[in-house]
Amino acid sequence: MYKNDSILPFFGLLFAVALWYMAYLDGQHLAALAGHPLEDLSGGQIGIITFGAVFFIYGLMGFVSFWLEGEELRPGRHESPASVWAGVLIALLVLVLVALSGLLVQTVVYWYNTAPVSNAFAGKLAAYIFFDMAAILVIYKKYFVAEVVVTEDDHHAEVPW
Repeated sequence: MYKNDSILPFFGLLFAVALWYMAYLDGQHLAALAGHPLEDLSGGQIGIITFGAVFFIYGLMGFVSFWLEGEELRPGRHESPASVWAGVLIALLVLVLVALSGLLVQTVVYWYNTAPVSNAFAGKLAAYIFFDMAAILVIYKKYFVAEVVVTEDDHHAEVPW
């Protein structure tokens, strides 16, 4: 297995899907026992869904790392691939970021002056802003930042083994 392999993130995503399906089946079982559809999640379902979300995030982070860095880093300087489309995509994402930020400011001003806004709406808007910023940073790192891999001699390492 390489230092940066896609096997572990794949199984993280697979385990997340299995846990979410298990939570779904648990809900179906509880509904069959109750004789009517359940409106609330049980404590077991919440725990299973939470662990599924953890494994999903782990798998997603692993695949993003695999996409950004490749299979195995070799010592030396690795230039990033040149792409005009990456610059165009970043420019479009920046425009989306400006629009979402303006909408968030208008939401806060409306919230202050008129009436409360749904917390779910404000939270989703903030999440979209953070996802947009994350996408900009990931594309920037992939296409505009050169990789420098430095190795260290094992004899001079601080860890004794």
